[in-house]
Amino acid sequence: MSTATLIGLAAGALTTTSWLPQVIRAFRTRSTKDFAWSWFAMFGTGVGGWLIYGIIAAAPSVIAANALTLALLLGLAWLKLRHSTAAGEHPDVRHADETRRQKRQNRSPAHIPAP
Repeated sequence: MSTATLIGLAAGALTTTSWLPQVIRAFRTRSTKDFAWSWFAMFGTGVGGWLIYGIIAAAPSVIAANALTLALLLGLAWLKLRHSTAAGEHPDVRHADETRRQKRQNRSPAHIPAP
């Protein structure tokens, strides 16, 4: 195995395992609300592209790192979908509902000073 491949495997292992604390936290807290679906789509597409590139280029470090990252990402997306639907909500609706509720409260007559 070449030095470049070893460096690539080490770098890929570090960047990929950096996801583990976040995934573990999401499992424990059952909270994935900070992850936007658009981020999942963009990041997943990018990781998938790197995985395809690694396969075409026959680069084991690129393949390994991106296959594991994609697996972690899919697990996190599954958690987000499961937590969103378990709460009876469409993904990302909770934040929008909270914002609307706060705006209504700020416009209510109780907040308007008397003349």
